Amino acid sequence: MHHNILYIGALTTIFLKMMALSAPESGVCDIIMEQIEEKSRNNLFLIDNTANPAPLGLCAFGMTTILLSLHNAGITGLSSPIVSMALFYGGLAQLVVGLMEWKKNNTFGMVTFASFGLFWISFAALLMMPALGLATAPSAPDLAAFLFVWGILIVGLFICSLKMHRILQITLAAVVLLVVLLVTANLTGSHLIHTLAGFMGIIAGALALFMGIGAVINEIYGSRVVPV
Repeated sequence: MHHNILYIGALTTIFLKMMALSAPESGVCDIIMEQIEEKSRNNLFLIDNTANPAPLGLCAFGMTTILLSLHNAGITGLSSPIVSMALFYGGLAQLVVGLMEWKKNNTFGMVTFASFGLFWISFAALLMMPALGLATAPSAPDLAAFLFVWGILIVGLFICSLKMHRILQITLAAVVLLVVLLVTANLTGSHLIHTLAGFMGIIAGALALFMGIGAVINEIYGSRVVPV
């Protein structure tokens, strides 16, 4: 029923736009076009029954961040599970989610998930290329610079999240703090700060995973079971 209403509304909007274009001389054109601009662009172009891709992106980010952060906290080693997770689930899956968010006209979702997906692919490449003899291993300052430029983007995303729900704000704030700790650890060589960054990453990843799974639970049960 909901999709039928959206479909009818889209057809009506397109019809009004055609009327406006057919009468450029009259004041009706300006009135109709003004009304169209006030509507969400989704009503004009995006009528689909595709699933919400955001939970997949949140779960991919959360699980990959937790796995790497377990290493940063000194609990696990930096081995193939982290590289494969970063390459495929954290990387490829989030990149696909970003493309799906583009189709849904969600600029924030597109930039966030596609960027984090490419971040994880880049991180996997940092580990794989020296092992394959394609590049030298990055130094600590190199890693600090790599993380710093990504941190600029994450700060921008956090500013955008201030207009969104609170748990997303907290998650991105945790990611910002995570990047700050990692940059500081690489520049100072402090093992303690690096360990703290690991635990902060676990928190940030857990929050993202909570939002992702919570969104799926709420959709399945048809009510707000989980506060996301």
